[in-house]
Amino acid sequence: MVESTPVGAAAGYRPAATLPFLAEFRRQASRRRTQLALGFMVLLPLIVLIAFQFNSGDEDRSGRGEFASLADLATAGGLNFTLFTILVSSSFLLVVVVALFCGDTVASEASWGSLRYLLAIPVPRARLLTVKLVVALAYSALAMVLLAGTALLAGTLRYGWSPLRSQVAAELAPAEGLVRLLAVLGYLAVVMLVVAGLAFLLSVTTDAALGAVGGAVLLWILSSILDQITALGGLRALLPTHYSSAWLGLLSTPPQTDDVVRGAISAVAYATLFWGLAFWRFTRKDVTS
Repeated sequence: MVESTPVGAAAGYRPAATLPFLAEFRRQASRRRTQLALGFMVLLPLIVLIAFQFNSGDEDRSGRGEFASLADLATAGGLNFTLFTILVSSSFLLVVVVALFCGDTVASEASWGSLRYLLAIPVPRARLLTVKLVVALAYSALAMVLLAGTALLAGTLRYGWSPLRSQVAAELAPAEGLVRLLAVLGYLAVVMLVVAGLAFLLSVTTDAALGAVGGAVLLWILSSILDQITALGGLRALLPTHYSSAWLGLLSTPPQTDDVVRGAISAVAYATLFWGLAFWRFTRKDVTS
């Protein structure tokens, strides 16, 4: 079937051929912020590994919850080291990185004054947002894979390939432990969709990329603070951060998946809402920058 040319468009113009995914992917790869963010994902596990070499064995870990229990076991093998690295990164670092990739999409083009030229090529607005969002999500996923992959490689080389251990589960064979780690990483990726959706929504409403990134991070922190206020009762379950730590249930024996399912549904619902609002807002706004 031959695709028809839109009325009033130049001969041969095809909206679906504008702004190819690979072109935008390569363009974002050449940006310094992308290189620094991905580079830090590789560097962080190495920093943590070096930090453990200064362990004197007499630290006071009382009152530190999951951090204490997993820190005690972090040097027990590559899987445990990877689990600890994911734990210390999940509450803030991953939030910042995902917000950076998704909040810097449209806002940066507006701040550079290039957004109106992209639309004048013309790239349909819906396609522009779709390509920008998919590329941002791809880099967010790549960052998480680099973090976990580097931690697993470095930890295994330093501490060996040993069973996965935690305070909430029996010892898991390395193969099963690897599957659990992948499940944890997958759940965190779903949770981060909320950050991606919020940052993307802010990105289409402001010309300041830093404002979109910082706004998403601050709102995530605010939700985390409100989730600690027990006086809110059942209302806390409506907060996007309420199930952000549900992945710990995947380490128990047998795995506790009730909160994981609720968290995944909540994250997808919030992300869909934010992305829908972003598309609705951008397709109706006047672009002057």
